[in-house]
This record gives sequence, C-alpha cells and structure tokens, in this order.
Amino acid sequence: MPVRPYHHGDLRSALLASAERTLLEKGVAALSLRELARDIGVSHAAPGRHFKDKQALLDALALAGFERMAEWLNAADSPELPLEARLTELARTYVHFAVSNAELLEVMYSRKHDPDISEQLRAAVDATTAHFVRVVSDAQERGEMIPGAPWTIALVIGAAIHGTASFAAQGTLTPEAAVDGTPDLIHHLLNGLRPR
Repeated sequence: MPVRPYHHGDLRSALLASAERTLLEKGVAALSLRELARDIGVSHAAPGRHFKDKQALLDALALAGFERMAEWLNAADSPELPLEARLTELARTYVHFAVSNAELLEVMYSRKHDPDISEQLRAAVDATTAHFVRVVSDAQERGEMIPGAPWTIALVIGAAIHGTASFAAQGTLTPEAAVDGTPDLIHHLLNGLRPR
C-alpha cells in the first residue's frame, strides 16, 4: 500500500484498532509504530503525533481495554439480583471478556502495577476494581456477606475470577469451560468448601 501524507480522519483510533488486530494475530512483540503506519497507509512519522513510542501505544491499548472491561461489567451488573446471581453474571462477563481479549488482557495487566502509569490509566484500573468493591459493600449492607473491609473481600473474589480467566487465556481451561464454570466458582467462593 503506498504511503500517503498524514490526513487520516481519526488516526489515533485507526492506530489503536490496527494495534489490537496485530495483538490478536501476532502478539505484542509484533507491535511497531512503523508497521501500524504502513498498515493504515500513513507516513511512518504520523503515529508520533499520538504516541511518542511503543510504550505510549501499549498504555493507550491498556486504557482502552480497561475502559471496555468497565463497560462490559456495568452492562452486566444487576444490583437488584441476589448476591450469588449478581456475582455469577459479573464473573461470567469478566471471564468472557478475558478469553475474548487474551492478548489485550496481557497488555492491560502488564501495565496495571507500573508506578509510572498515567492518572487516566490508574482511574480506569480503579473503576474495574471499584465495581467488585461496590458489589461487596451492597451485599454487606443487605446482610448477604460477612463484615470486613470491602476492598479485601473484593480482592479475594477478583483473584479467583481473574485466575480462572488466566487459565482460559493460557489454554489450561477451554474458554467455554471457564465461562461455564463461573457459577460453581462463585458458589464455592460464597459458601466455602467445608461439608455442610
């Protein structure tokens, strides 16, 4: 494809879309601003208007991923449901997002704990965490869950859900088994493993 001067209508969005396709098809190692420019038909210098380097591109991908994850979780949440049904639907949604976006999830979580991430990215990460904290707080207020620090309890729930999602993303579980197994996962989390 011939390179043409920069005049793309929404270059940033086009670069991010192309980067996600590259992630899906070839993995993070194949990401290159120069290759992305070639893919969308702009000069090799044009991406520099939006991303100073590959790390800036990865940060933008992570931000887009966390924002999309938050949208999925918000759409799946039904606060009026009993706790087990509510958490099951959220867990199923999280796992489905993870297996549908495994390469993106890897980028998202590789950036999540970096102390140098932007405030915008930190806020997007916090928004996904806050969702589960809110579920715990709601359940505690209704007497459906033990008292305790909501963030700590949400961390236990999140670790179990993310662990299942990671198993699916790495191939230990099939995506179908991971998604279909979320009701049992949530049931065991909420009820424990001791015989009753």
